[in-house]
Amino acid sequence: MHLGLAAWGFRETPLEKQLEITGKLGLDLLELSIAGHHNDALQLDASAGKIAEIRKLFKGYGISLNCASTGNDFTLPEKTDNLKQLESVKRVIDIAGEVGAERLRVFAGFSPVADVTGDRWNVMIDCLRQVAEYAAAKGITPAIETHGGVTAAADGVIHFYSTSSHPATLQKMMAELPESIKITFDPANLYAAGIKHPEEIYIQLKDRIVYAHLKDFIPAGSDSVRPAACGESAMDWRTLLLAMADYDGPALIEYENVEDIEDGCRRSLQFLRKFGI
Repeated sequence: MHLGLAAWGFRETPLEKQLEITGKLGLDLLELSIAGHHNDALQLDASAGKIAEIRKLFKGYGISLNCASTGNDFTLPEKTDNLKQLESVKRVIDIAGEVGAERLRVFAGFSPVADVTGDRWNVMIDCLRQVAEYAAAKGITPAIETHGGVTAAADGVIHFYSTSSHPATLQKMMAELPESIKITFDPANLYAAGIKHPEEIYIQLKDRIVYAHLKDFIPAGSDSVRPAACGESAMDWRTLLLAMADYDGPALIEYENVEDIEDGCRRSLQFLRKFGI
């Protein structure tokens, strides 16, 4: 696997500092968030000049711009809201193509899995199909993250099943979608939602996995968790990484705590290196 750093934990860190940290850790791959957070260097209205500036910045640091990410939700109650999300994702795909990215992390959505049935399920699938078609024309591979829904709690966050984290609906979703849309495998998200052996999901769907996020969550309360560095939870990392031994795509460390992002990425990297990665 090709180790790098994911964008979410860097949401309060200027892009040039992100690149500096990536290089300092001896890595050459950084995920670029596009219109996924209000601090992102590239928003939906990004000009050609700004896009060229970002490309030049990555090149100057010798960091690959292979992976991009954005934020979206295709499981909203109203169809018109989902269609607005679709138009935003299409614009992100345009920008990702112009900046030179080859993979784009997207979401299915964050609504409770039980709420996304009937027309809501069909709208989600249709939006994802259109994303796949539009991205293919730009030479970009969209990859749906295995991400559950999240509710804030006083001591952390509570994860619950969404369509892309519940095993049955994740399998159903991928069966209904074209082969050109892939998966961003995030085992910690699955573990936090209640799947104790996320490596089983990897084994079942590995032919569709082209992207990975690596992080951890530790207990914060009776039902809540908080972000942590890789290796700090009770998740069986040895078994997980053994199952992923054949994976040769990008695997991005996604330490989510903004206050000690560099140290958290370093601790995660040191842990993963123990496994010969």
